[in-house]
Amino acid sequence: MHPRSLFSLAEHLDRLSKDGDPLEVLAGTVEFERFRPLLTRGLGYSDGAKGGRPAFDPVAMFKVLMVQAQHNLSDARMEFMIRDRLSWMRFFGFDLGGAMPDENTIRHYRNRLTESGTLEALMQAFEQQLREAGYLAMGGQIVDATLVPAPKQRNTEDEKAAIKAGKSARQIWRSKPNKAHQKDVDARWTLKIGGKIRYRPDGTPLPQIATPVFGYKSHISIDRRFGFIRKAAVTSAADSDGRQLRRVIDTANTAGDVWADSAYRSARNEALLKANMLKSRIHRRKPKGRPMPENMARANAAKSAIRARVEHVFAHQKNRYGLFIRTIGIARAQAKLTLANLAYNFDRLIFHERCAATG
Repeated sequence: MHPRSLFSLAEHLDRLSKDGDPLEVLAGTVEFERFRPLLTRGLGYSDGAKGGRPAFDPVAMFKVLMVQAQHNLSDARMEFMIRDRLSWMRFFGFDLGGAMPDENTIRHYRNRLTESGTLEALMQAFEQQLREAGYLAMGGQIVDATLVPAPKQRNTEDEKAAIKAGKSARQIWRSKPNKAHQKDVDARWTLKIGGKIRYRPDGTPLPQIATPVFGYKSHISIDRRFGFIRKAAVTSAADSDGRQLRRVIDTANTAGDVWADSAYRSARNEALLKANMLKSRIHRRKPKGRPMPENMARANAAKSAIRARVEHVFAHQKNRYGLFIRTIGIARAQAKLTLANLAYNFDRLIFHERCAATG
């Protein structure tokens, strides 16, 4: 490269920094190097004694997956964007004109991390970083779930029955392996009921809009004090919210209060919270066939003011990340949502660090 071109490139990157490159802020806030041992172990890197083409740096590839999650890009589009954006190249540590990962490499790395269970370990490793930085899970926790759509499936009635019976795609489309490869038998249809439930004077509910959604459900709990995602789970869209409470309760929170909407209220969940010495702040349901008592309505409204904070998490992920499941199967959907949860926590840490710096 001509010396003048090198100078111009350095000048251009310097201007990006002065304009406030968000990836530089991310690199300066999150200790990515601390993830290296987990990444190396999860990817199964060898010592290179057998030779062969050198693998891409594991931390660089983790950064690739994180930026991909933040922008909801396909693997092919991510390959293009890495080559297209100088600020991304700098963040990943790739040289202009040097070797860069293609879509197959990106897919391979994500699959290896998924199969080895490394993504969940990375989530826990970042939780440790947060604790060391003073961001303990405090003030109680807020639990909720949101629907995440996936590409709709067009199946016959017999195929639907086979899916519900628990058969795999290979079993259902035995003579069509290419078709089976494109079929998601883990995602499910459900109805998304929109809007707040409103009642007539006689206590009967007014009609609500119901929208069919095909895909998965992201279940999370956040701490009330700092708003980080502390626990998470992924199910099909049809699974009940309340049944996942056990999976997302964070017993490390310094306070015992648990807020959730009425879908989580059941005798089983109340017993679960009591057994873990947690205090239920779960919304109460309206008595069947009777108007909502005024004291209960006021209590629910007070809980809603706190519980609404978890909706900000889902809004951030859907509006900024364009949350959508492009992959096939619940294991890959969980990988996608784990990366989205990590990306949210990274953004949240940047927010808190900025607030601390500005007073």
